[in-house]
Amino acid sequence: MSAKFRRPIALVFALAALLTMQNGASQAAGGANIPTDRAAVEHALSRLTFGATPGQVDDVQRLGLARWIDQQLNPSSIDDSAVQSRLTPLPDPPEVDRRAARNLSEQERMEMQRRSRQATRQSVQALAAQKLTRAIYSDRQLEEVLVDFWFNHFNVFAGKGRTAAYIPDYERDAIRPHIWGSFRELLGATAKSPAMLFYLDNWLSADPKAAEQVQQINNRRRGRFGGVGITLPRQQQQQQQQKQQQGPRRNGLNENYARELMELHTLGVDGGYTQQDIIEVARAFTGWTLANPQEGDFRFAPQLHDRGEKKVLGHAIKAGGGMEDGERVLDIVAEHPSTAKHIATKLVRRFVSDEPPAALVDKVAATFTKTKGNLREVMRTLVTSPEFYAAQYRGAKVKTPLEFVVSGVRATGRDVREPRQLLQALQQLGMAPYQCQPPTGYDDTAETWVSAGALVTRMNIAQQLAPQQAATIGGPDFQRR
Repeated sequence: MSAKFRRPIALVFALAALLTMQNGASQAAGGANIPTDRAAVEHALSRLTFGATPGQVDDVQRLGLARWIDQQLNPSSIDDSAVQSRLTPLPDPPEVDRRAARNLSEQERMEMQRRSRQATRQSVQALAAQKLTRAIYSDRQLEEVLVDFWFNHFNVFAGKGRTAAYIPDYERDAIRPHIWGSFRELLGATAKSPAMLFYLDNWLSADPKAAEQVQQINNRRRGRFGGVGITLPRQQQQQQQQKQQQGPRRNGLNENYARELMELHTLGVDGGYTQQDIIEVARAFTGWTLANPQEGDFRFAPQLHDRGEKKVLGHAIKAGGGMEDGERVLDIVAEHPSTAKHIATKLVRRFVSDEPPAALVDKVAATFTKTKGNLREVMRTLVTSPEFYAAQYRGAKVKTPLEFVVSGVRATGRDVREPRQLLQALQQLGMAPYQCQPPTGYDDTAETWVSAGALVTRMNIAQQLAPQQAATIGGPDFQRR
C-alpha cells in the first residue's frame, strides 16, 4: 500500500482510538464515583431494581458494580429472551363490522358494547400480568423500573371510558420505546397517544367558533335526510338519535391537557406559568383529536383548530398555523429551565430520598439541560453521583406496594406462572396497575403508604406469598429500600 493511502487510513484509526478513549474516560469518570463494597451493591440493587434475587449481590460484586450499572443503562446489551417466553399474550380485540352494527337492535347493540367492555378489561388485566412478570423476571431491571416511573409520570386511568382500550398501545408505543431517548420525543409520543387524548379530553377540544361551525354543518347534513317535512321510519329515527348521542360533543376549548402538560408533565406547579398560558396552550392543541374513538388513531383536524396568534411563556406563535402550533408548544415547555428542575426533582425523589437533596437535583437538571433532555445521560448522572450512595440515603425510602410485592417474590426466588394472586395483593394495598384515577399518578413517598393498617395488610400478604419467610418479608426492615 502506498504512503498516499496509508496516511488517511492511519488518521482514521487514530481518530477512532481517540473517540474510544474519550468515551471510556467519560464512563470511567462516572464509574470513579461508584463504591465497590457489598453494602453499596445492596443499596444499588434496592434502588435500581425491583429487589435483589438470591445470589444477585454476589453476582454483581464479581462483575463489578460500575459495569453492572453501565449494562443497565444500555439494556439492549442484556439478553432478556427468557422473560419473553413467560409473557401471556394480550387477547385480540373483538372484531366489529361497523356497517352491520348500524342495523342492530337496541338490545343487540348493548350486548355488543358489553362484550367490548369485557374484552377491554381482560386486555388491561393481561397487561398488568405482563407488567408484574417483567418486574419479577426481567434482567433489564432498571428499564422496567423506568417504564413504571414514566407511565406514572404521564399517568392515564383505565377506568375512564375507552382509555383502557388504548393503554396497551400507550405503554408499548408511547412510553417503553422512549425512556432512553430524549424527553421531547417521549413528551410528543404521549401527547399524540389516543390514551392521553381521551383521558384528558383533548380529543374534544376545539376553537369555539370552529366547533359551532362544524355543528351547523352536521345539522344541515342531518336535515337533508331527516329534517322538517321528512318522516323517517321509527327504527331509522332511533338509530339516528343514537348516532348523534354517541358522537363527540365539542363544546369548545378544553384546558385539561394544557393544564396537566405544564403542571405535571413539564414545568411543575411552581414552574412560572399563568392561567393565560394554559388557555394559550389549549388553543395550540385544538384539533389534536382521534380519527375514530373506536379504533383510536391520532388525527389532526384543521377545521377544529384555532388559527389565531398565540403567546406561550413569552414565546409568540404566529397566526395561520396548524398542527405545528402544538409541536411548538412541546418544544417550548421541553426546553424550559423549570422542566429540567421538575423532572430532576421527581427522579431524585424516586431514586434517592423523599426529600430530594438540592445539590443533586441541580446536578441532574444541569445534565438534562446540557444534553437537551437525554434521559439515558440524566440517569447516568443520577446513579453515578456520590449523593446516590451517601449513607444518610441508604434504606431511607419506603417501598410502594408494587415494590413490596415484587421484591418479596424476587427475594424468595418463587416461580410465578399465574400472577393473579399478586394483582389481588396490589388491589388490597391500593396500587392496582393502570387504576390510578388522578393524572398525578401513584405517590412514591412514605407518607402515602405507611400506616398501621397498611403494615398489617403487608404482613398478611407476606404470609400468603411466602409463609416460611413471612416474618422477614413482612418485617419493618424489608419495607425499606
